Amino acid sequence: MQFTTSLAYDDKTVDLPFGKMTSFEELYVDYNVESKDQWTRIRMMIHIKKPVILKHLKLEQARSFKSGEKIFCNGFQSWSESREFDLDESIPRLSAFAAPYLKYYGDAYIDLVNRKKGNFHSWTYAFIRKGEKIEFIGSLKEQTAFTLIQYDTQKGLISIEKDCKNLELAHSFPILDILLCTAKEHWVFNTYFEKMDIPLPTAPPLTGWTSWYHYYTSISEDIILQNVNAFTEKKAAIDIIQIDDGYQKAVGDWLEIKPDFPNGLAWLARQIKQVGYKAGLWIAPFVCSAKSNVFQKHKNWLIQDSKGNPIKVGYNPYWGGWFYALNFYKREVQDYLMTVFKTVLLKWNYDLLKLDFLYAACIKPPSHKTRGQVMSEVMDFIRRTVGDKWILACGVPLGSAFGKVDYCRIGADIHLKWEHALLKFLGNRERVSTILALRTVLGRWQLNNRAFHNDPDVILLRDKQLQLSPVQQYTILLINTLLGNLIFTSDLVSDYSEEQWAEFQSIYKWRNSKIEMVKAISKDQYLILFKNDHKNWICACNLSSKAQQFNIRKRVISLQPFESMILGN
Repeated sequence: MQFTTSLAYDDKTVDLPFGKMTSFEELYVDYNVESKDQWTRIRMMIHIKKPVILKHLKLEQARSFKSGEKIFCNGFQSWSESREFDLDESIPRLSAFAAPYLKYYGDAYIDLVNRKKGNFHSWTYAFIRKGEKIEFIGSLKEQTAFTLIQYDTQKGLISIEKDCKNLELAHSFPILDILLCTAKEHWVFNTYFEKMDIPLPTAPPLTGWTSWYHYYTSISEDIILQNVNAFTEKKAAIDIIQIDDGYQKAVGDWLEIKPDFPNGLAWLARQIKQVGYKAGLWIAPFVCSAKSNVFQKHKNWLIQDSKGNPIKVGYNPYWGGWFYALNFYKREVQDYLMTVFKTVLLKWNYDLLKLDFLYAACIKPPSHKTRGQVMSEVMDFIRRTVGDKWILACGVPLGSAFGKVDYCRIGADIHLKWEHALLKFLGNRERVSTILALRTVLGRWQLNNRAFHNDPDVILLRDKQLQLSPVQQYTILLINTLLGNLIFTSDLVSDYSEEQWAEFQSIYKWRNSKIEMVKAISKDQYLILFKNDHKNWICACNLSSKAQQFNIRKRVISLQPFESMILGN
């Protein structure tokens, strides 16, 4: 299993013999290949003799692609579409119209990606499904630079490239650490995370309530307490109440609370905890809106373009329009965030921080760092500052969160409808979309209990302010409960009918099931094979708008549009 390897630095491009140390005038490369029964590990260290500017490192290998194979592509961050693609599909491309508003949400601004027809790209890890086995490529070291894995099905090529363009390098640099293996899925992912040597999650799986998908930014002290009381009256066995976006006066000013919370957030946390629940709070630590004091008074804290102007990193109508990113390497920014975290966790006594829009911290790295280095150092800073309190990461490149957070969102925000037609038309792979969220949860299920606890987003069972049918709601419930360890709702449960409450309580029957396999029959037909209560079960999921037939153990099962069903095996 050999690769051709090219390294570009300054004005030179050199070929590296596979697995051999090679020396040049400016640097030498320690290139090590270790192979065992079912895996190969490729490591590379660049040792600098005099400062250079790295341009690229790319490994390529010829590979023919066969009909029936599927390619799993991991998106750039939490919300990015991540699933198995058929060879005749294409990865959506963000439209030029939408790019100024949305390009920084994903990888649309990164020019390493080959977006031509017949090309598939994946970040950190990827695989080709071959029957019961997968042909896996995964980076064990994203701390130095993100890893882009690309499949060119027309030229018959696989490439592995490090995101290190124009990196100023004056010291030894462990640029590459890759695991290759072909085996059954559980064995592959167990081996991958064992080689990464990260701790298994120690926090408990949680169920709870979050304010976002009912009230959005229109929250108040009374609304939070109303929902807390609704759960206590039902004697619900939930664990946590999480207050989401909308308590602060402006995005970026996390300690300035709206008048709608007259008793303050410390008092509100006490009310939540007095009835036996944990308390969580949402913060987007590395972004701010134009109306925030952070933006108005501290523009020098912000990531800037070459002309010294703050970079617009996204557009959010809930925040009044454009928002901007804080420069992590400003000492004042770190001091400010340490004050925010310690106030929320120690003075206000919250148990969990939901940290959102984290990708914004790495959009424009300093010349002597890569995006991967920035994101890794950001996550280390967060973990160190938060200590043993719980972290729920969201909007984060996943490789940077492995082993550093307790819970992590693994899919897009769900929508109050099945799909967001406009954002789909614009090619937005990070869009608010229920079907996109479910496909991605089904695609990334292997990370649960290995990298962190998976957060698949919320279940919604209510009748009001919702355009999801009861059938769609039940499909969301089954998939999220089986494949996630953080199960939230945003419903006011006192409005539930007896049937809705019974459905909500069913999460306690199916949670903590042991997943054996998730089989993608198509991008909208899935089988989840699992064990629960020492019995074998199959969940058949139809995400499409048409009735579908499933062949299961010599039986033909017909599912209606959007229907899912659990079957005894």
